[in-house]
Amino acid sequence: MNTVTSKSNLSSNSKFHIPDLKVGTLDALVGLSDELGKLDSFAESVIKKIAQYIGEVMEDSKDKVQENLLANGVDLISYLTRFEWDMAKYPIKQPLKNISEALAKQVTQIETDLKTRSAAYNNIKGNLQSLEKKTVGNLLTRTLADIVHKEDFVLNSEYLITLLVVVPKSSYVQWQKTYESLSDMVVPRSTKMIAEDAEGGLFTVTLFRKVMDDFKAKARENRFMVREFYFDEKELKCEKEELMKLASDKKQQYGPLLRWLKVNFSEAFVAWIHVKALRVFVESVLRYGLPVNFQAMLLQPNRKSVKRLRDVLNVVFKHLDEVAAASIMDPGMDIPGLQLSNQDYYPYVYFKIDLSLLDCS
Repeated sequence: MNTVTSKSNLSSNSKFHIPDLKVGTLDALVGLSDELGKLDSFAESVIKKIAQYIGEVMEDSKDKVQENLLANGVDLISYLTRFEWDMAKYPIKQPLKNISEALAKQVTQIETDLKTRSAAYNNIKGNLQSLEKKTVGNLLTRTLADIVHKEDFVLNSEYLITLLVVVPKSSYVQWQKTYESLSDMVVPRSTKMIAEDAEGGLFTVTLFRKVMDDFKAKARENRFMVREFYFDEKELKCEKEELMKLASDKKQQYGPLLRWLKVNFSEAFVAWIHVKALRVFVESVLRYGLPVNFQAMLLQPNRKSVKRLRDVLNVVFKHLDEVAAASIMDPGMDIPGLQLSNQDYYPYVYFKIDLSLLDCS
């Protein structure tokens, strides 16, 4: 393999060690072939979900996501090129179906836990974001909890009430001249600007309760917008505390969640590659028969050489399946009994490991 690919620098190659697994019966192998195909796709989807979620969780340091995607403590390419079957987790003395079921159970459990953990974290994050959104925006819409103070209001009065009015910057002078005469019973000199943004200012004004509706209507006619806000110290305190609590909860969950994601990305990736190894073994036995006599290899094609590499491999291995090799040379030719499209079938057993799916940057 190195000889035929090194001339034109087509790929980097390494042996992919698959242990002496128990073959079992032909019927079992045929059934397992289908199951492993589905498990392969499922495991890949779970790994992709974890990688994407690590990207979401590390929102402030997305450039560091890739370095957290490790398998058994090493980068993914290193793990693949030095792959060793985990004998402790997946003992090879047991039937292949048992190994497949153990892998499926493990990946399913990881996916279930991911759903639970991500839902809990997303809930905190979503609630925090909706509260934080209230602290941005203009004075007409944003929360006033962090702006107003008790001393800005006349409180506990049977007759008087303090309103908050948003006045456009261009109307400050008009407000000062007219607010006392917008209705009867406005307390003279009771206005004060307590906040300002790019568009206008937030002013207090104190008046008798019984003229409140009249004042609001007249204010609106003059493009002064009265905010529906009534000072409630307990409510404002609760809002601030809720914001602080959610920020604290998010911070506390971040570390353990990221650790769990890193550990379980590794676990799921390792399981996925064991599924690939099982698929290579099962398909090779089905394709080439017994005794088991094949060598699995990992090829990393150089980007621009994929088609050339395919051509070279088809020439080198066409003797393994003359009909398939001929059909690749002549795409119009049908292969009797072959369910796969010609593009998917080669005279050698081939499975793709697509690491580009895990690019979360």
